[in-house]
Amino acid sequence: MNSCPCGSGIAYAECCEPVIKGEISAETAEQLMRARYCAYAKVETDFLLKSLHPDHRNGHDDNQTREWAANSTWEGLEIVKTENGGKDDSSGTVEFIAYYTVKEEKNKHHELASFIKHDDVWYFTDGAAVPPKQFVRASPKVGRNDPCPCNSGKKYKKCCGR
Repeated sequence: MNSCPCGSGIAYAECCEPVIKGEISAETAEQLMRARYCAYAKVETDFLLKSLHPDHRNGHDDNQTREWAANSTWEGLEIVKTENGGKDDSSGTVEFIAYYTVKEEKNKHHELASFIKHDDVWYFTDGAAVPPKQFVRASPKVGRNDPCPCNSGKKYKKCCGR
């Protein structure tokens, strides 16, 4: 089985390919998001433009998009969260992480993508990068010269900090 690049576990011919080829329309915002990821993986950049809402096509650079898609190895898609975007909705968002490699450097693209449905057709409208979450330490940071928290009486650097 030729598994779909979107990670659904379904064959590409039964999953995203019919959406990309225009045989069926995406029923949900997430389905369109998965098809757009596959379009990058399969370098089907005409679909990327077609699935972009007409009001948001200004500034789309097809050559740059094609070059990025072709020069990347697409390694996986993780859907983090979907809000609205169902069959009966008119808008929705999909938070996702796309994993890819360019020139042997692993990358990830974390985005909150917005979609709207116009005349029963889902379109991508815009995306915003999701900033990394700030790490919050549950306990105070132990310095190298502080007493070791294990109560050994030694400095942290000479005990558990080795």
